[in-house]
Amino acid sequence: MNKERVIEKTIGYVKEVLAKDSTGHDWWHIYRVWKMACCLAEKEGADRFVVELTALLHDIADWKFSQGDDRLGPQKAAAWLASLQVDEQVIQQVSQTIQDMSFKGAGVQSPSLPTLEGRIVQDADRLDAIGAIGIARTFAYGGYKGRPLHDPNISATYHDSFAAYKNHQGTTLNHFHEKLLLLKDLMNTQTAKQIAQERHAAMETFVQRFLAEWDAIA
Repeated sequence: MNKERVIEKTIGYVKEVLAKDSTGHDWWHIYRVWKMACCLAEKEGADRFVVELTALLHDIADWKFSQGDDRLGPQKAAAWLASLQVDEQVIQQVSQTIQDMSFKGAGVQSPSLPTLEGRIVQDADRLDAIGAIGIARTFAYGGYKGRPLHDPNISATYHDSFAAYKNHQGTTLNHFHEKLLLLKDLMNTQTAKQIAQERHAAMETFVQRFLAEWDAIA
């Protein structure tokens, strides 16, 4: 099967799997990450086929919806690609990136992604977590989890283990401090670092405005 057909079939597969998602991890999240990853791949000189497959499959079984099991996503991605007879080396690279790329807590040392393709998809995914879209997705997910918008009596927590991070039940606004406002400085590529600046600034403005309105200042 040629590469174009593999991508086409993978798009259809992901659309079907994520069709009913309303948490901000739906097909349109995948679409934005895929498109951004393609742009980064072009600018940074990466293997586009590997980048596209990784971007399309990176949330096929997100640990947040798989009982906290971060192995299911890589396994499901690998099984799908194997069914399309994709080269084993590509399958290994895609599945390993999916295994290692997610944010697992501010105090957790994330695995270093060894390939440019992996770093590009990680950047694309993180860019979709910040800015205007990131703000919208954060509140969509917070509603799904039943989290309060904000509670001044609950402080942000900088988790030092993946277990603590995935089991944490804080507020939606604290998630900005616990993750989103940290992502700008975690981008890998120069292109993503530049894009992240404006999106980060938009979040800072939003948080300031939110707190002002919360206290009926404005």
